[in-house]
Amino acid sequence: MGLGVIAALLIFFFIILFFIGRYSGGKPGHFSFGDKIAIVEIRGAITQSAGIIEELQQHLEDDGVKAIILRIDSPGGGVGPSQEIYREIMKIKTKKKVVTSMGSVAASGGYYIACASNLIVANPGTITGSIGVLMEFSNFEDLLKKIGIKGVVLKSGEHKDIGSPFREMTPEEKGIMQEVLDNVHHQFVQAVAEGRKLDLSKVVQIADGRIFTGEQAKNMGLVDRMGNLQDTIDMTAEMVGIKGKPNVLYPKKRLSIFELLMREMASAVIDILNEKGYELSFPLQIK
Repeated sequence: MGLGVIAALLIFFFIILFFIGRYSGGKPGHFSFGDKIAIVEIRGAITQSAGIIEELQQHLEDDGVKAIILRIDSPGGGVGPSQEIYREIMKIKTKKKVVTSMGSVAASGGYYIACASNLIVANPGTITGSIGVLMEFSNFEDLLKKIGIKGVVLKSGEHKDIGSPFREMTPEEKGIMQEVLDNVHHQFVQAVAEGRKLDLSKVVQIADGRIFTGEQAKNMGLVDRMGNLQDTIDMTAEMVGIKGKPNVLYPKKRLSIFELLMREMASAVIDILNEKGYELSFPLQIK
């Protein structure tokens, strides 16, 4: 057997190890078999839903994943993306348990998503709540007048330029925008009442945009239990009947030490082949 064939077999072996380490779940160097719990992170401003929904669907289709934990650390974001993720969780939890672990903050759109899950776990000092809707506009009319700039707007309808920074909003326009806000706010309140199984009138009383600590939220029925992420993992494992320490699928964010090692080993083999004058008949990339 020639050196080139041996080297190719070694590279193939390293690639197999690489993908086992990448997709078998868990932490670097840990091979996960059997029942698993998957963690999906929702961090920062919620501006899109596609990536999170795709991740949720992957875990839904994996029979080895018995439950999903949403690790939320977000002050909120767009109404549309928050509603899309909320709706997806409402569908998924009819087939698998979905539990929320709140980090430092899970407010507004972050709480909107959380209230779709089967169980919400927060730290006592987690900032949550902020059940409400906000829309902001800027008006540069006076500033533009001072510097001699006049804005010109052409429009196809009377209200097409509502919120234009070139002029003051009329009382009628403010009324139109308030109706939109009130409608979205009502949707938010209904989502909380449905997800948390609370009386609608009770939610209305606290849905004025105020924030709560995790401890306050628990007393109001907005949160179920106190605990950190590890506590949430233990609670979830017990909820779905996993015995012993559960295998946890953590989100992949960067190359692990294992992956870097595989990359370096493969690169070293290729360098040896090049030095010996051998060429591989297939392209090799490890990303």
